[in-house]
Amino acid sequence: MIPTIIVHGGAKTITEDKVAANHTGCTAAAEAGWAVLLGGGSTSEAVEAAIRVLEADQTFNAGLGATLNSDGEVELDAAIMEGSLCWGAVAAVQGVRHPISVARKIMDDKPRMLVARGAERFAADCQAEMCNKDDLVAQEQLQQWQEDQKVIDRPNTVGCVVLDASGILAAGTSTGGTTKQQSGRVGDTALVGCGLYADNKLGACSTTGDGESIIPVVLAKTAIDFLVGDRHPDEAAQMAIDTLISKVKGEAGCILIDNQGRVGWAYNSQDMAVAYMTTEMDKAAFFTKK
Repeated sequence: MIPTIIVHGGAKTITEDKVAANHTGCTAAAEAGWAVLLGGGSTSEAVEAAIRVLEADQTFNAGLGATLNSDGEVELDAAIMEGSLCWGAVAAVQGVRHPISVARKIMDDKPRMLVARGAERFAADCQAEMCNKDDLVAQEQLQQWQEDQKVIDRPNTVGCVVLDASGILAAGTSTGGTTKQQSGRVGDTALVGCGLYADNKLGACSTTGDGESIIPVVLAKTAIDFLVGDRHPDEAAQMAIDTLISKVKGEAGCILIDNQGRVGWAYNSQDMAVAYMTTEMDKAAFFTKK
């Protein structure tokens, strides 16, 4: 197996002035996860490390810098899944700096999804990093919400997929949802099969985009199923996006690693921020367009 990591900063429109920030953030995330792998950490630890970087970066729609809901508040969803089919998820949480870390604690405890106040109590009990919910409101997002601006470079869900030398896969996804979403709305990110999927026999996937479009086509599991027959992840990813386009309206993207360590991604938005790295590369490669 070829150890591999791929991260995405969302399927979205990336204006020229945001390219450098996306490059810096995605590359830093890939490097953080890669360092965990090189240090002997597990794939889920690498996924967590990479996504934590994105959750702390205001460029992306996860953690600090997440979009604001109808009440002007940040509500976060996140999930993580290992190729053994073990998983954990949180949804509609406030005052949690790194929801991906809470999702991993849930996975390690007992696979399930926890939401809202119950998830927050679990996070506090596990000594996760808590904060005042207003501390996660970024100035740019607040200004856009207050002025009801039409956002051109709308931020989107982030994610990561990792394969280690032993053939163990993991995927993670984290988001602040959609701008001015109804309080309590949960999209695809926290749903196994929709926002993420991992199966050591085939591959792993993280998605991004319009949750209400991703959910009915079970995008992550659809992409993984297309890997059957040794199909390349690039082709499988494109087939999954084509399936979405043929059935529903909406923008989406997905990143994939198969059980051989090959990477692929596809999207139907204008841009998609992606960075990946393997043992055959001396530095991470970054793209905003395929």
